[in-house]
Amino acid sequence: MDLRYLIIFCVIACWKSYGQKPANSDKFAHTFSIIAQDPVTGDMAVGVQSHWFSVGTAVPWGKSGVGVVATQSFVNERYGHEGLELMQKGLNAKEAMEKLKKEDAGVHYRQVAMLSRDGTIAAFTGEKCVEAALHLIGDHYSIQANMMEDKNVVYAMRQAFEENDDLDLAERIVAAMEAAQNSGGDIRGKQSSALILVGKDPAEHPWLDKKIDLRVDDHKTPVEELSRLLNSHRAYEFMASGDVAMENKDAEAALKAYNSAEKLLPNNEEIKFWKAVALVNSNQVKMSIPIFERLFMNDKRWQRLLKRLPESDLITIEKSALDYLLNL
Repeated sequence: MDLRYLIIFCVIACWKSYGQKPANSDKFAHTFSIIAQDPVTGDMAVGVQSHWFSVGTAVPWGKSGVGVVATQSFVNERYGHEGLELMQKGLNAKEAMEKLKKEDAGVHYRQVAMLSRDGTIAAFTGEKCVEAALHLIGDHYSIQANMMEDKNVVYAMRQAFEENDDLDLAERIVAAMEAAQNSGGDIRGKQSSALILVGKDPAEHPWLDKKIDLRVDDHKTPVEELSRLLNSHRAYEFMASGDVAMENKDAEAALKAYNSAEKLLPNNEEIKFWKAVALVNSNQVKMSIPIFERLFMNDKRWQRLLKRLPESDLITIEKSALDYLLNL
């Protein structure tokens, strides 16, 4: 090929490629998502799934005491970052959305939803979003999707979210996402998912801002994996409560928390270990023996860990009883 024609071809190809992606877009995230607020607690959350790697790094945004945002299709992350800033300054979701839309040259390619702590919801689907694309605003929630198998995906999400009002907010959102996937989901398939949950009031410390922050970056069944992670998150919330009780020398409260964690993750050895330690600290050494015995049989490292606990004041036990346990 003549060099001149090759140069012209490359320039046209690059121009076409650039023209397909609107200004301020650095990621594609054709996807389905839901933002919602618990009317009782005021907690706010975003759940999202996409056939795109690590969707949780682009679409969901949230801050306790401020609000949540889902920005998708041709993602403009300004809606997330600056949307939260505007809501923190006192604008509600509708006011923040309108301001950002006016400043966005690629607004017709966007799909965005916002929810401010006062319960105000704003959402829009740009006319250039890939079909099937639409959003539905209901009581305390907004569902949005683009590039879906068909429009039934959004209606399936709505039905599942409304029918599962007995669940906690995070579990409700996952139920809606499961319904979306079962209804066809993203026409390209599935790859990643994410879930964040923040509180109605500002967090006491910045590191406590997100009550739930889960991501599945690359998985064959991302929504199912997200559900599994949420279950693990709940179990480890009980574990954390048990650890605090242990620090406060409240063995009874620790044992109760570890029992609750074990119900959610019955095969987790870490939970079983600390439950056995709590039994010892509750003067129930005999009940701890079969638990320790099974743990040590599977992995001797639990035995070595047990030996280290008295020095850190994490277990209260007579030397003779400890020696017995260490020789199981």
